[in-house]
Amino acid sequence: MNINDVTFDENGLIPAIVQEADTKEVLTLAYMNKESLQLSVEKGETWFFSRSRNELWHKGETSGNTQKIVEMKVDCDRDALVVLVKPNGPACHKGTTSCFTESVYKAGKAEAEHTGASFLLELEALIAERKKSKPEGSYTTYLFDEGVDKILKKVGEEAAEVIIAAKNRSHEELSLESADLLYHLLVLLQEQELPFEAVLSVLKQRHAGKE
Repeated sequence: MNINDVTFDENGLIPAIVQEADTKEVLTLAYMNKESLQLSVEKGETWFFSRSRNELWHKGETSGNTQKIVEMKVDCDRDALVVLVKPNGPACHKGTTSCFTESVYKAGKAEAEHTGASFLLELEALIAERKKSKPEGSYTTYLFDEGVDKILKKVGEEAAEVIIAAKNRSHEELSLESADLLYHLLVLLQEQELPFEAVLSVLKQRHAGKE
């Protein structure tokens, strides 16, 4: 893609749809001018132009939630961009993985809900934010302050509780203990700086190979 071939609107801007590189989840919609697009290409991280503040801004400059660019694509009319990124934390200023969390329509469903991997990715983003900000009184903060040995102990304890719940044939108990195990596993992955997407990628590869 040649920057000089990109078509900017009358205000010198072009919309940029930011997607997670692996899941293709849409994270946000922002705008770039020629300078921010050039900076994005040169720095390998997303830079945008704020229409409300009338200035350039580097995503994650203050929050640390930067976005490493994997690929940038331009549409057939060359007046819109898709930016595939590896995010280092939530994309939204509200702390969610994506800015697009509220459903206005969903076929066959009356109200919006978050399910499956998308919710786990949101939870991962929240845990990552807790790791950085260390809010006082947070259990997640306590775990990170205690360190890896404490986190490993909790993962082991929760795994044992899952086994006991399964032996008891209690769906309610198994649901609660499984939730605890998943949460502590996500905390461990954050402590090890291993993205949950890496785990999902392994599962996808196994599924593709019918393992």
